[in-house]
Amino acid sequence: MRSTWTDSRLDDFKNAVDSRLDDLNGRIGELSTRVGELDTRITGRIDGLQHTILLVGGGLLAAFVGILAAMIGLIATQL
Repeated sequence: MRSTWTDSRLDDFKNAVDSRLDDLNGRIGELSTRVGELDTRITGRIDGLQHTILLVGGGLLAAFVGILAAMIGLIATQL
């Protein structure tokens, strides 16, 4: 193992490290873009799910009120 590095070897090492860091920076940029797109898709799906939950919940509430009114009407007519 060498104990000293020549200037040309240090320059080569610096260039190799710079090249790999530039490559890594590009990959991180691509990953950031993909995460942003995924976030947009997930947000849209969650919004759709919330809308569905509200519709189903509202329908169940309306059905419950209707059944309760029918039961009260039935009891009132039998007294």
